Amino acid sequence: MTEKEFDLLHRFILERAGVRGVWVRLEHSWQAIQARTDYPAGVLHRLGETCTAAALFTGHIKVDGRLSVQLRGTGALRTLFAECTAEGTLRGIARYEEPVPLALTPSSFGNGSLLAITIETLAPGAREPVRYQGIVSLEADSLAAAFENYFEQSEQLPTHILLAATETHTAGLLVQQLPGQNSEDDAWLRISALFETLESNELLNTNHETILWRLFHEEGVKLLDQKELQFGCSCSRSRVEDVIRSLGVDEAMASLEQEIATVHCDFCGQAYVFNRENIENLFISPNPSAPGSSLLQ
Repeated sequence: MTEKEFDLLHRFILERAGVRGVWVRLEHSWQAIQARTDYPAGVLHRLGETCTAAALFTGHIKVDGRLSVQLRGTGALRTLFAECTAEGTLRGIARYEEPVPLALTPSSFGNGSLLAITIETLAPGAREPVRYQGIVSLEADSLAAAFENYFEQSEQLPTHILLAATETHTAGLLVQQLPGQNSEDDAWLRISALFETLESNELLNTNHETILWRLFHEEGVKLLDQKELQFGCSCSRSRVEDVIRSLGVDEAMASLEQEIATVHCDFCGQAYVFNRENIENLFISPNPSAPGSSLLQ
C-alpha cells in the first residue's frame, strides 16, 4: 500500500445491486489525534474506530459543515467523541475511568449509555448553522454493530459496517442499500454474504481497489469521488471566550490564578491565556457573534 492511499475517503456504488458505500483509511491523521494522550490499548482502538466512523459518515451523509459522533455513559468508558468536517479535517478524544477492562465493548459504557450523531450544516445564504441530532441507546456487541443499529433506526435502511484500528492506522468500510430497495432482495442478501467474508486484518492491510474488486466485482462496483483527510482542530480564541462567558462573571473571575487563566484545548493542546482585564472585558463588551456562529469557524 502506497503513501498516496493514506488518509483517504473513497465513495463507491454497486450499480447492479442498488447499494452505495464508503471506504476510509486513516494513518497520519490518526497518529496526530492520539499523540497528545497515552490511552490504554482498548480505549485507543475504540477511539480509532470512532474517528473512522465519523469520516465514513461524512461520505455517506451530505455534510456542508461538520459531523460528530459521541458515545457516552457512566461505565469504564465515559466518552468517545470524534468529529469530521466537510473539508476532511478530523479530531477525536476519549474519556475513561480506571481500571479499564482488557476487552472494551459498548457494554463498557454502562447502563443507560447513548450514541449521538450530530450534523451542523450551513445552508446556502444562511448566517447560522442548522443542527440535526439523532440519539439512540447504545446496545450492541461492537461499535460497528451499534452504528448499524443507529442507521436501522434513524434511516430504516439496511447497513453493514466494519471498523478496525491499531496504534498506527485504522480502516473502515460501509455499505448501505439505496432507498426504495427491498431488504429481502437477493441482491442485498448477496452483498451481505460477501461483506461477511471480510476480516479486520484484510481491511487494515489491503487497499480499497483490491477489497472492492474481491468482494463486489460482479456487482458493478464503480468508484466515485475521493477526499483527503487530515487532523485539524476547530478551536479558536473566540470560542473559548464564549465558553468563559457561559460560566458567568463570578466563576470566570474565580478561575484566575496569579491574575492569569489558561485554557488548553483537549484536542490539539493549544493554550489560550487570559488576564484579569481580558476576562472583565468579556462581560462588558457585547458578544460580536451570534450564538452558534462560531461552530463553523
